[in-house]
Amino acid sequence: MEIRRLSDDFAVSPQITVEDLPAIWEAGYRTLICNRPDGEETGQTDVAKIESAARDMGFTFFGIPAVSGRAAMPHAIQTRKALENAPKPVFAYCRTGTRCTVIWSLMMLGEMEDADILASAAAAGYDMSALIHVD
Repeated sequence: MEIRRLSDDFAVSPQITVEDLPAIWEAGYRTLICNRPDGEETGQTDVAKIESAARDMGFTFFGIPAVSGRAAMPHAIQTRKALENAPKPVFAYCRTGTRCTVIWSLMMLGEMEDADILASAAAAGYDMSALIHVD
């Protein structure tokens, strides 16, 4: 598991397992978001298993699946609504973390300068320049 911080209250990661949950909790995260649909890859942990274990530990959990390459503004709107009263910080995961970063980047439009969104994503290892263009 790799925790990649996008902001003080939002981090992303490639796919996690139930065994990763204690480390995520110890790192201070209190809300989990899964942006990956079940069955994308053989051996992928089912979201229901992670959700059940996460809720048992005290996490708030949201499943907001996005098909790879199709994360878009509706996912960002759904995520923003879900997080309105959710405890922070937030930890989101998908196959590589890219979908989560796309969704976070879209959520940040109008909240942060475009260049700052790009810089935060790049610092975490994600190139969002195809999504957000800075003149």
